[in-house]
Amino acid sequence: MTETLPKEQPSIAGLKPLITTVFVPAAIFGIGQGAAAPIMAVTARDLGASVAVAGLIVALGGLGAVVGDLPAGRIVSRFGERRSIIGGSSLGATGVIICLLAQTPWMLGIGALLTGLANAVWGLARQSYLAETVPRGLRARAMSSFAAMWRLGFFLGPLIGAGVILLVGARGGFLVQLVGVVLAGALMARVPDPPRKAQAGNGDHAHTTLPDILRRHRVALSTLGTGSLLMGAARASREAVLPLWALHLGLDAAQVSVIFGIGAAVDLLCSYPAGHIMDRYGRRLVAVPSLTVIGVSYLMLPFSTSAMGLTVVAVVMGIGNGLGNGVIMTLGADIAPPEERAEFLAAWRLTHDTGMFGGPLAIGLLAAVFPLGWAFAALGATSFAGAAMMFRFIPVYSPRVSPESRVGK
Repeated sequence: MTETLPKEQPSIAGLKPLITTVFVPAAIFGIGQGAAAPIMAVTARDLGASVAVAGLIVALGGLGAVVGDLPAGRIVSRFGERRSIIGGSSLGATGVIICLLAQTPWMLGIGALLTGLANAVWGLARQSYLAETVPRGLRARAMSSFAAMWRLGFFLGPLIGAGVILLVGARGGFLVQLVGVVLAGALMARVPDPPRKAQAGNGDHAHTTLPDILRRHRVALSTLGTGSLLMGAARASREAVLPLWALHLGLDAAQVSVIFGIGAAVDLLCSYPAGHIMDRYGRRLVAVPSLTVIGVSYLMLPFSTSAMGLTVVAVVMGIGNGLGNGVIMTLGADIAPPEERAEFLAAWRLTHDTGMFGGPLAIGLLAAVFPLGWAFAALGATSFAGAAMMFRFIPVYSPRVSPESRVGK
């Protein structure tokens, strides 16, 4: 049984208004994130943190996103996407400034946590805006394009950051991040809220609480949400296992960077085709293969014994991850009830972000106790389990689609 989509597919020209208001800001924001990512642990070490504490400081960014997901839903619902973007950008800029000025590891950790909280508000506001304004027949392409632009920025960020670091020192990456947060926020804040926000905060909707959301949507969050969590864990863990295995093989930092770059390029190339397939043939046809390919790549990893072998694995991972770009955002938009969209999307994002935070953490714990091969096998099993959950629980049709376009009822 396949998912049913609207019979008439809107033209891709319908996405053009989003180029300067959503896609370009996403790329700029990604550049800032990518420029800061490599220097967070380095800065922590320079401030005297141990390796373990430096790792914890890096993890605080992900923790901030997880903690911020649920209040972000209430913020966006109450204040609208535009003001939430402005507030999130202000909070993010504050966090980056703290990182720039940090004189102790704990100050750096506070900055990382604040930027993670800001990312949660930023991400939810952008997803909510796309879900509200983009026609359903273009939704997957919009979400995938948005994810691809962010990844393009994250790919370019370290290169731009490296140049700034040469000019101003190790914290130059934070300067790039600060510019990215402010500029992206300014571009996105030009967009007015969808008309429905004029009534936000009126009626019973104003009293929606987290327990209400969890109770009303417990089935979707405990079934398809589990698939989302497993997908987050599977996708995020690749950033931990590739360097670990590269070190095991004796590769140097330059080789690892090149291999990562090749995988990232393949990831980007697969993003838009994945959205096109989802819009035309359904979400399941992309979500399930994405996780299956990622699972296969993890099982291949122990058999790669050279830089070339690891490159092949990185390419396979890039294909699987690229196919998954935009899947979680699209599914969330499909099943979110319009009357409480922002609150539901916050709970939905929490499932995926929890997996992205917990996956690499679990791999680190497993690698400390068991051989790396066992960790790779666990990741493969996690990916296949996620594929099974997605196959079983992705709706055959969206309950928000008009009855005329539903089949297989």
